[in-house]
Amino acid sequence: MSWTRALILFLLSTLFILTCSRTVKSAAVRDDSKPVDSKDAARQVFMPASDASKFIKRRSRRSTSYYAELQAEQRVKRADSLRRRELNEERRNKYENYLEEDRDEVNERSRETGEQWREYHYDGLYPRFYWFH
Repeated sequence: MSWTRALILFLLSTLFILTCSRTVKSAAVRDDSKPVDSKDAARQVFMPASDASKFIKRRSRRSTSYYAELQAEQRVKRADSLRRRELNEERRNKYENYLEEDRDEVNERSRETGEQWREYHYDGLYPRFYWFH
């Protein structure tokens, strides 16, 4: 238990030194090269109403898009459609291959079962006649 007391004492002393020190003002890095002005900060965040209305008019929902933008959107849609089509085709091919293998397996099992049944029930009086060949 003595090590926990030592650890707590060390952490408290470190906290006390950091809070009382004059060199540490905050955790963030300050840039003292130019004074902070609230109006400059507001100018950086906000724009004049005329600029804002021009921006909104230029990029509103009803505004017409440029031809290059339309072409780029169409290219993206075509590429997406092609990828989707290829993926669906690949999935369909895998599923068809699986079904074909499964059908072959079922047919092989049923043929073997039929042959076994005929061999078991063959009484030797009649010549063998294979039905499924």
